[in-house]
Amino acid sequence: MQPHTPSVSVVMPVYNGANTLSTAVDSILAQTFTDFEFIIVDDGSTDSTLEIIQEYIAHDERVRGFTIPHSGVATAANAGLSKVRARLIARMDADDYSLPERLAQQVAYLHGHPEIGLVGTRVTFGGDRNTAGGYARYVDWTNTLLTPDDISIRRFQEAPFAHPSTMYRTELIERFGGYRTGNLPEDYELWLRWMSLGVKAAKLPQELVVWNDPPNRLSRIGEQCSVDNFYKMKSPYLADWLHNNVAPDKKIYIIGAGKSSRQRALLLEQYGVVISGWIDVDPKKIGNLVHGKRVTGRETLEQENCFAVAYLAGHDANEQLEEFMQAKGFTLGTDYILAS
Repeated sequence: MQPHTPSVSVVMPVYNGANTLSTAVDSILAQTFTDFEFIIVDDGSTDSTLEIIQEYIAHDERVRGFTIPHSGVATAANAGLSKVRARLIARMDADDYSLPERLAQQVAYLHGHPEIGLVGTRVTFGGDRNTAGGYARYVDWTNTLLTPDDISIRRFQEAPFAHPSTMYRTELIERFGGYRTGNLPEDYELWLRWMSLGVKAAKLPQELVVWNDPPNRLSRIGEQCSVDNFYKMKSPYLADWLHNNVAPDKKIYIIGAGKSSRQRALLLEQYGVVISGWIDVDPKKIGNLVHGKRVTGRETLEQENCFAVAYLAGHDANEQLEEFMQAKGFTLGTDYILAS
């Protein structure tokens, strides 16, 4: 008799997660949707993580666990993906919490929307908004992106999902590959790669995951999640989007002439994007020649046949720019795109 094939494989890599692991595991085992296997990969932990996993294996046949030498989250996640038996994969992290209806609602959505390859959920910020205001605002921003169009056009600003809230079709791993390793944010790279290949993504409006913000969260301390590595990773995908979506006769201008903006924008030139100039609102910068390109004011947007790529600091700056662009009749995705 062949073993039952589950509908969902939940994959969770964990490294030294003993303090939070039980809460995360219990939240999955308490799901109203029960037809799943739970693959937990111990990434060479030095605390009691493995012992906790073994205890769950002994008491719930849905739990499958194994250990690998410590190799990092991407390698551990890929090790888990190599073991899945289901046609749907749900990701989970060991310091977060899934509400009971999470799997049921995501499975129902993917079954009802065959054109969607990946679906996330809105998340509840599980940190302190007073001490981690920036992270909280980022969570609030991700919660505004629900439709495939919004997620697609805003994907170059920041990662559009909380990783442990995502569920995707196993065939995407088979067709387009899993997580890439190295100094890059593996989840964001996966989504950009898949969307560049035509995968559509959506998000449920319910908050079905508590996304905690512990001091040792990888996105806080991991080198692969540094700001520089984010921009290095997403630049080829943004350049590819520009090549495919901006008419050849349009000039590319960069909004933002500060040092950080220039450094990030210049990465695009490695991938064949020709930058015609910089646009800024600072009168001290306007008229300067920077990297052989002139800094001009926003009037250039109306005077030139151009497409603008905005590298601005923070959501407030992006919101102010969008208000200006809308007032001038410019459309996101057609006349400009936000890249930070």
